[in-house]
Amino acid sequence: MNRRSFVGLSVSSIVGCAFRGRPRAVALARPRPSPAQLAWQRDELALFLHFGVNTFTDREWGDGREDPAIFTPSKLDARQWTRSAKAAGAKALILTAKHHDGFCLWPTRTTQHSVAKSPWRSGQGDVVREFMDACRGDGLRAGLYLSPWDRNSPVYGDSPRYNDFYCDQLTELLTRYGTISEVWFDGANGEGPNGRRQEYDWPRFFGLVRKLQPDAVMFSDVGPDVRWCGNESGTAGDPNWSTIDPNAVPYPGASVPDIGEILQHGDPSGSVWRPAEVDVSIRPGWFYHAAEDDRVRCVDNLIGLYFTSVGRNGKLLLNVPPTREGLLHSTDIAHLSAFRERLSGMFDGDSGSRAKPTWRVTGNRTAVLDLDLGAPSSIGLARLEEDITRGHRRLHHDRETISQSDDAHPAAREAVPGPRSRFPQR
Repeated sequence: MNRRSFVGLSVSSIVGCAFRGRPRAVALARPRPSPAQLAWQRDELALFLHFGVNTFTDREWGDGREDPAIFTPSKLDARQWTRSAKAAGAKALILTAKHHDGFCLWPTRTTQHSVAKSPWRSGQGDVVREFMDACRGDGLRAGLYLSPWDRNSPVYGDSPRYNDFYCDQLTELLTRYGTISEVWFDGANGEGPNGRRQEYDWPRFFGLVRKLQPDAVMFSDVGPDVRWCGNESGTAGDPNWSTIDPNAVPYPGASVPDIGEILQHGDPSGSVWRPAEVDVSIRPGWFYHAAEDDRVRCVDNLIGLYFTSVGRNGKLLLNVPPTREGLLHSTDIAHLSAFRERLSGMFDGDSGSRAKPTWRVTGNRTAVLDLDLGAPSSIGLARLEEDITRGHRRLHHDRETISQSDDAHPAAREAVPGPRSRFPQR
């Protein structure tokens, strides 16, 4: 990042008048995050672990006809996953308990397509159990993804029967393993053996999670607690509001015009709090492929992802897939470690901590914060945070720099909501 010398930094927070013509943004009661949403958003970084039969077939999407016998992770160590995640600064992990191929990483009663029919741990293994225990052991939040699309299930496409089947699987996961912090859904859909497209009972699924894991946040395209950012490139919208109109995208997988824009930016007038999760993989694929060992994202790229996700009021969900051995690859771990070291170093020298702050009220809904740094200083980053416990209250801000000649220079006017905003000095 380019650097510039400053004697002072002025931040003007304009709360009420930024969006003329949209009075609902201030006229109605502001949506606020629940305690679970607040804790989720403060995590900043979580790791996604895509692991299953695709790891052994070298595919991204399985067809459900895989032989469970191919699942043979010879050195699976869930504590290696969690320790690596913790060293990278992640506060949570999410495991693909079932992907579209229908293979279950726990010994379920609902299907034979599971670890119970594999030779791993002599058919007595339970990846979900080991994952959950490891997360608890290292003080990390644990989440699970249960794909609604199941290409193995013979009842998929027979909507009522499959919805019962899916709820049975969901119930097993929500009742066997203790506290789950996030339940991850998507709208993946297809046709069943009968040629019919499955119709999911989303209200029933969401209600079951609320009943069995009331403190868990639920992710899907549109929530109900956390929404998708609209892409898998690691980029949240600019701006990116944590509020959204719940009617804009009525259910996961809905075909809606301009859905990308809706999910990317949210809505400052939205009536519900649904912050954006920004999912992206550290490799080109989501599952492990040996051919991609030399295509792991570099540290500079990972830093950029942090600023286009967390720096834009999102939470970064970074996929780091285990290998066929059941371990995170050494290259991925090395890049994660270097990423955390670089990121921590960027925030070590906090000029603002020694500044003399002065607030000046300039109107009914405007104020100016002057930070006198006391001496010429090089500023590489400006990090602004909002107290979101009361919802969004800052609709935009101005930044103004003062040079050594005491001339004021407007730096930018931006609408960047949320608990974290980062602005490189240009």
